[in-house]
Amino acid sequence: MTTIRPAEPADVARLRVALAGLAEAMGDAFAATEADLARALHGPAPTCRAQVAETGPGPLAGAIFYSPIFSTIRGSAGIFVSDLWASGEARGQGLGPRLLATALRDGGACWGASFLKLQVYESNVHARRFYDRLGFEQALGHAEMVLERDACAALVAAQPG
Repeated sequence: MTTIRPAEPADVARLRVALAGLAEAMGDAFAATEADLARALHGPAPTCRAQVAETGPGPLAGAIFYSPIFSTIRGSAGIFVSDLWASGEARGQGLGPRLLATALRDGGACWGASFLKLQVYESNVHARRFYDRLGFEQALGHAEMVLERDACAALVAAQPG
């Protein structure tokens, strides 16, 4: 039986392995260290939350990593899912929807979250079908904009005060 629970400090190493594996499978870089994850999840000012799925000791069966967001358009808080992962053995057993629902319940209790937002690669047809089946809708007319670390530092340095 697979159990889902909030990630604890002792889970950080296994969580990092899972998230790094997801990044590798997607062809993405992965820079987060165990210290980065521990600080983000359990530091003095946590910036995100995670749930882990396990069937026993050893590698995780799945994980979800998420942060609060607020939408003035919706007039409510939501959660942004940055990572959703299920091991190869756990895929097709309903773990993804369970992890999403658990994150929504937690986000509702913590932040009053009433919606969920995530990104999926257009080329990832399996993920697109999964999210379509759950009722996700593609946001049209939006362009993702990112100001990376060096550009953030330059912006701050160039502005007074």
